[in-house]
Amino acid sequence: MTNEKDTVNHSRRRFIKKSGLVVGGTLLGTFIGTSVQGNNQQSPPPPTSEKKNYNRALKFFTRREDFDTLSAATERIFPEDENGPGAIQLGVPYFIDHELASGYGHNDREYMKGPFFLGSEFQGYQSPLKRRDLFLKGLRKIEEVSKNDYNASFVDLEDEQQDELLTKFEEDKVEIKGVKASFFFNTLISATFSGAYADPLYGGNADMEGWNMKEFPGAQMSYLNEIEEENFIKKGPIALNDHM
Repeated sequence: MTNEKDTVNHSRRRFIKKSGLVVGGTLLGTFIGTSVQGNNQQSPPPPTSEKKNYNRALKFFTRREDFDTLSAATERIFPEDENGPGAIQLGVPYFIDHELASGYGHNDREYMKGPFFLGSEFQGYQSPLKRRDLFLKGLRKIEEVSKNDYNASFVDLEDEQQDELLTKFEEDKVEIKGVKASFFFNTLISATFSGAYADPLYGGNADMEGWNMKEFPGAQMSYLNEIEEENFIKKGPIALNDHM
C-alpha cells in the first residue's frame, strides 16, 4: 500500500514538474517572442520639428465633404490677408466642429419647446432645430445650390463665386426647410468670429494669432503692476494654458 502511494506521489510530482516547465516555457517564450517582435515592429518615429496639434480632430462631422464646405465658407467670412491668417489657419472649422459636439450644438442652454415664432433681431435663438442640425442642413444646402447654380462643388468655386453664393443665404434668396437661410448664415458668422477670437483652449485662434491681429492681451490675470502707469502699455497675449 505504501509503495503504491509513493508511486502515485512520484508520478504526481513528475506531472506537476513537467507541466510547470511547459507552462513556464510557453509563457516565457511568448513574452520574449512578443517583446522581440514588438521591438522589431515598433521602431521609434523619425524626429520631426513639426509639433502635432492633437486638438485638430473631428468630433461631430462624420462626412468630410460637410467639414470641407464649412472650412471654405468660414475662410470667405474670415479670409487670410495682409493682416494675418484666415479662418482655416486659425483652426476655426475645428472650433465649430467641437462646439457642435458639445452643449452648444445640442442647445443645452436654450428653451427648445414650442410654439416657435419668427423672432426679432433682438431676441435669442428662435428655431426648433438644434444648432448641430442647423449647420448640417445649411452646409448641405450650400453644396446643393453650388452644384445647381455653378455645376461644381462649393470648395472648387472661385472666391467671387463663393461670395456670391453666400450672399444669397444672407439675403434669404435660398430656401432651407424649417429655418430661414439668413438665420443659418448669421449663426455661421457668429461661430466663425468666436473661433477666431476665443481662447486657443477651445480649438481656434491658433497660436493666439487672432488676438495678435487685434493686439488683444488675452487672459491677463492682473494689471496691478501697470494700473498706475501713465503711458500706454502694450502687452503680448497670454492664453489660459500659460497659467498652468
